[in-house]
Amino acid sequence: MVCAAVDMAARRVPLPDGAVFHSDRGSQYTSGDFAATLARHEIRQSVGRTGICFDNAMAESFFGKLKTEWVHHRVFATRADARREIIRFIEGFYNRRRLHSGLGYRPPAEVLDEWFANRQVA
Repeated sequence: MVCAAVDMAARRVPLPDGAVFHSDRGSQYTSGDFAATLARHEIRQSVGRTGICFDNAMAESFFGKLKTEWVHHRVFATRADARREIIRFIEGFYNRRRLHSGLGYRPPAEVLDEWFANRQVA
């Protein structure tokens, strides 16, 4: 699933040179297939240190928001329903409407659009 997610992201958004994928030491992130997927997209892999929660603070924050703001308030009949709703949360709300203090109280999609616009000007 994580390989498919990276492939999907790489198809949807032109990845910047030097892109880094940071994760914990979960087996899905330390597999050979995952390393090959990152290499295929020229993404550098960064793995957090064992027992150091601060390495993944941003990811932990995201998953906390996903669970408390979306998943824990719903009952999913099927895995496909859960997948569809999680995509809806990420693409429809979290990236497009939810304001993020670390981004100057702007949604990530707005910041990304600005980054691409500035990149084209340069």
